[in-house]
Parts: sequence; structure tokens; C-alpha cells
Amino acid sequence: MNSVLLKVENLTVNYGAINALRSVSFEVTEGEIITLIGANGAGKTTTLHGISNIIKKNNGTVIFNGMNITNMPPYKIVSSGLVQVPEGRRIFANLSVRDNLEMGAYTRRDPIKEDFEKVFHIFPRLKERIKQVAGTLSGGEQQMLAMGRALMARPRLLLLDEPSMGLAPILVDEIFNVIKGINETGTTVLLVEQNAYKALALASRAYILETGEIVKSGAAPDLLKDEAVKAAYLGG
Repeated sequence: MNSVLLKVENLTVNYGAINALRSVSFEVTEGEIITLIGANGAGKTTTLHGISNIIKKNNGTVIFNGMNITNMPPYKIVSSGLVQVPEGRRIFANLSVRDNLEMGAYTRRDPIKEDFEKVFHIFPRLKERIKQVAGTLSGGEQQMLAMGRALMARPRLLLLDEPSMGLAPILVDEIFNVIKGINETGTTVLLVEQNAYKALALASRAYILETGEIVKSGAAPDLLKDEAVKAAYLGG
């Protein structure tokens, strides 16, 4: 049985008087694709930001690969093997594709040529556009670049925040196929996604967030058939 790679306990985040997260606890086992689903404002992105320590937490503990990373600086969290692809891509628009990818490896001191080749194998279009200014790429290509940049850090756990947002349906399918492929090559994935059907079809397990709390969890195939989940998130 695979070991627990990420353990989140009682994660609580307040924005002033607003309780964004209330004692959120869950686990991610090595090798899994886990998805967090929920409506806008449910706390999905806040959960990822709390794990990555890019927002202030009011309470809670985050254990990654046996290490307590609760208060660790974000750049050290990246070095430890936990890397986030942010919502909205957040690429460096004025830099080239190559420069963006190199930025993904900024915490590393070892050769990265092999990592370029791996990224280009997954995203051949990035190789074709290696010298292009990143801001001139299409939305789908920018998402590929954001994911490729994260892979340059050699993540053990990849946090993906809304990777299909704003993409045409054919590109959504492509991105989800890529996520599956990344997982099959050994990277564990924690996926935040508004396309609940796609996310549940891909993941092994899922947690459902409502107004800052986990209200349901279980095997993703079971949740796909759950009548309450269908009604709330799948248009059933």
C-alpha cells in the first residue's frame, strides 16, 4: 500500500470576519489523483494556497512527505517537491517560452536539459514555440506552459488550480489527458477543478467543499453516481 504523501489537518483560514476555510482535513496518498470540487467561493483555491503557504493560516498543520511544512517559506516548499500551478496560469508574459521553463527550475542546482526534453515530450507545441514571447501564446498553450514550468521543478506532488478554466472543449480534453499522463509517470496530483464531471472521471478519490468545509468524500466513481452530487455539480 502506498504511503500518505500529504496530510492536511484542521486547515483554517479567515479573511477578516469571513471564514474561508473551517478545519479542513484530508490526505493524499502517493500515486493518486485527488480532486477537490465545489462551487465558486467554496474554498478550493484557498486550500491550495494554505498548503503552499502563500496565504496566512489561522490554524492547521500541513505534513508533506513526512515533513511539517506548515510555516515553511513557499520557495522551500517547492524545493521539497510540492509545486503549484496557479489559477489563471500566471506565466511571465514578457519572457520567452524557454525563459518561463527555466524559471520553473529556479530552486534547482543540477542540470535541467533532460527536464526540457521531458516537458517537450508532453507538450510538443512548446518546443515549436521555444523562442516565442509567452504572452503571445493561445490560452491553451499558456496553460501547457504553466504546467511545463511546474514540471521543471521535478514535483513529487503537483497542485493544479482550475487547469481547464477558459479553454475550448477540445483543449480541455487534451489537458486532462496530459494530467493523466503526468500521473502515470509517477507524479501525484491534487486537482482543483470546476468541471466536476471531468475531475471525477479522472480522479481516484474526491473531496467536496462547501462554504469552507468538506461535506463529502469518497471514491470518485462512487461520487459520480451519487444523486446529491449529480444534482449539485453535474447537472443531473
